[in-house]
Amino acid sequence: MRLPRRLGWLFWEMDSAQVDLARDADYVIARIVEHGTLAEVKWAVRHYGIERIHHFFRSAGHPELSARTRGFWRAFFHAGDEPWPERPSWRQRSAVHWPG
Repeated sequence: MRLPRRLGWLFWEMDSAQVDLARDADYVIARIVEHGTLAEVKWAVRHYGIERIHHFFRSAGHPELSARTRGFWRAFFHAGDEPWPERPSWRQRSAVHWPG
């Protein structure tokens, strides 16, 4: 299955027609929950289901997810005690402060 055309703006760096909803599910979910509007999130819930989205957060330490997004979904799922993978270390904010 292919990505609906109206969601193409979320995949600005690639040809959105090449996104496969099953194969690229973690990528699609990450992009929608991090950058999408409420309408896109509702689409993701309808398409993937709330359990699949919850599974995504429990199993994927996706580099695009901000602490704010992860915090929102932890609260949504009442998942404060669940072990969720961290962002990959190469995406952590650096402690280096540039002179200004």
